[in-house]
Amino acid sequence: MTNDSLRESEAMEFDTSPWSHRHDYAADTSAAERGTRVVLWITLLAMVVEIIAGWVYNSMALLADGWHMSSHALAIGLSVLAYGAARRYADDPRFAFGPWKIEVLGGFASAVLLLGVAALMAFASIERLLDPQPIRYREALLVAAVGLGVNLVCAWILGRSHTHGHAHDHGHGHGHENGHSHGPESATDLNLRSAYVHVLADAATSVLALIALAGGWWYGWQWLDPVMGIVGAVLVAIWARRLIIDTSRVLLDREMDHPVVEEIREAIDLAQEGAPSRVTDLHVWRVGRASYACALTVVTPDATLTAQHIRERLAIHSEVVHATIEVHCCDAPLGRSEAGADRPVNPASPGATL
Repeated sequence: MTNDSLRESEAMEFDTSPWSHRHDYAADTSAAERGTRVVLWITLLAMVVEIIAGWVYNSMALLADGWHMSSHALAIGLSVLAYGAARRYADDPRFAFGPWKIEVLGGFASAVLLLGVAALMAFASIERLLDPQPIRYREALLVAAVGLGVNLVCAWILGRSHTHGHAHDHGHGHGHENGHSHGPESATDLNLRSAYVHVLADAATSVLALIALAGGWWYGWQWLDPVMGIVGAVLVAIWARRLIIDTSRVLLDREMDHPVVEEIREAIDLAQEGAPSRVTDLHVWRVGRASYACALTVVTPDATLTAQHIRERLAIHSEVVHATIEVHCCDAPLGRSEAGADRPVNPASPGATL
């Protein structure tokens, strides 16, 4: 390259920083990660104790609780790995909108695992219902009570982690400037929630085991032990299904029924009463717990309307953190077709669309 070409190339360079920004919209999850790690080690210890005790004392409810806890240990381990992977790849440019969905994927995997465990619990309980075995109730009751205590401690730890993270996120102002919000669901840490659901499921099966063992010991209802195992399996399956639905919605970008979609349309459609603009194409997806990106096309008769003007209108919705905007100017006023879509109408031919 000649000196003249080099000088020309340097002259063409300019600062693009005002138009550039990071694409990592993940919230701080350090507290959630620490809490999940602590719960993992506690769960592993309790799991070993319950499985050994259930085998020695011949309690199906206790064995089911122990094996159930082992699956939770695996699932909570997945949550820990997901937090670590998201942190590791936070600055990796290969992720278009940051690695936040790794955490959601971890929650989805945990939910699928939880559903499988529910099926195994039901199968084992039905097998024991058809082929009853003697149970050493006193020892089994003691271990089940200890297991419940462990689960309650773990739930408390994860609950504190959620509360700390929620308060931290709000400290950064992820709400509307005009004073309304979409509720706490939008800011849920689905990875932490998956670990929390696993712990709650453990606590529920521990309670059911205590009820079954007490009924069998005091009243001779030996059938209650496997029946409570089946009840626990159904309860766990319901929780797993709900978590699968919520994580799938994020992974599949099914957000077009979210209130923010209509708010984006209103911010643009109603901004100019004299020369109304219309959103003819809109796509919205989540890129963080309460952060959304959108790509939209606007048709307007206002030749002065620019993408920057639209971006300023959207600024009232602070959860919209990234917007790709396309503007088309039409000379004719906007009408409405039979399907409800906005179309430029030819004034010389009423009702006709261009």
